[in-house]
Amino acid sequence: MTEESTLENYFALSMDKGRIGTISALGLAHCGDAVFELLVRAWLCESGRATNENLHRATVRYVCAPAQAARVDRMLPLLTEDELAQYRRGRNAHVHFVPKIATHEQYSKATGLESLFGALYLAGKTDRVNELFVLTQEEDHAD
Repeated sequence: MTEESTLENYFALSMDKGRIGTISALGLAHCGDAVFELLVRAWLCESGRATNENLHRATVRYVCAPAQAARVDRMLPLLTEDELAQYRRGRNAHVHFVPKIATHEQYSKATGLESLFGALYLAGKTDRVNELFVLTQEEDHAD
C-alpha cells in the first residue's frame, strides 16, 4: 500500500446521492438485504428472543419477504420524500424471481425496503437505518 492510499471503511461509508443513483435498485437491495439481516441478527442476540438452537429460524422469520412487507406498511408514514422515492425505486424494480412464500406485492415491498436500507447505509446514514428499524419493530412476536 502506498502512502497516498487510504483504507476504505465499509462500516462508515459516505457516498453522495449521485453516486448512489448510479447503482441499480437491485444492487442497492442486495446491499440492503445484508444490512437488514445484520440488524435482525443483532436484535435477536441482544434481546434474547431466540436461543442458539433457533437463531437461524428466527432470523429467517424476520427477514422473509412477508415480514419485510408488513414492516414497510408500518414504515411508509415515517419516510421523508427522498426516502420514499428510494423505496419506490426498489419496489418498482423488475425482479425475475419471486419465492413461493411471498406474493409479488410482498416481494416488491421487501425489495423496496432493502433498496432503501442499502441506499441509506451507503450514504452513511446508519442512524436513520437504525431509527427506522427500531420504530417499525413488531414487538408482539417472541421465539
